[in-house]
Amino acid sequence: MKLRSLTLDELTIDDERSFRHVALYGDLKQALLRDGYRFRVPEADASWDRVVFLNLTFWSASEQGDLIPGDHLAADVVAHVAWHHLAHRALSGAGAPPSAEALLLAEAIASAFDLYLVGRLLGHAPDAEFLATQVPAMAEAAEAAGLSDAGFEALLASVSADPERAFEDLRALLFDVTTALRPCDSLSRAAEILAGFDAHRFAPLLHHYELSNWILSTRPLPSSPDPGARAVDAALRSAPVALAWLEQRWVRPPAPVPPTSRDGAPST
Repeated sequence: MKLRSLTLDELTIDDERSFRHVALYGDLKQALLRDGYRFRVPEADASWDRVVFLNLTFWSASEQGDLIPGDHLAADVVAHVAWHHLAHRALSGAGAPPSAEALLLAEAIASAFDLYLVGRLLGHAPDAEFLATQVPAMAEAAEAAGLSDAGFEALLASVSADPERAFEDLRALLFDVTTALRPCDSLSRAAEILAGFDAHRFAPLLHHYELSNWILSTRPLPSSPDPGARAVDAALRSAPVALAWLEQRWVRPPAPVPPTSRDGAPST
């Protein structure tokens, strides 16, 4: 499969109008443009299934550039890719590949942001293509987990009422579950760990996120804890608004302070 390398401004972004009221989406898009992030696109026609399989199966690869089927990209995918890119920049050592915990934290942030977008779009852009695909898939996972239709509607209402809180609750859950399951070598122990999260309000959505891919993709990596990833996780849990913490430090970091001369004036 021969690949082209394209920047975001060389792609057509679908459904972007639905996100026009989400300021953070625009900031995430600008982060990819600012950093010249590149996507990989097959030169010749390639089946959608094969491209998605390769991208999902090898999402922990260190080489930059998500593999996408063509020169169209959904707006929610722009945000998802941006979070991975920003996490890689913040959590990877100089030239070193990201740790397993850094990869799991990045995916937890990107996936939880999808739920945040659901909450933001439900009341403002109910006809969004993103909702037309995302909500039925979530409903199917919730139903399979035993949640009633009424229970799922109540869950969506709570997400719409406070999308920022929904983001952090789901992010923490996804990180806790995957970091607990990753070292498991026993089926019974894994089942016990999963059961321990059954009371969480977002437990019915867990299998929507295909956590087996996360765990299997990071299994070959060293198992030692990552202090950097753990520090970010702790900061997000204690922050009044986790997304605001990420926005301030990852999405729109402060400009470097210019050097000053001996008299205190900025040097030129």
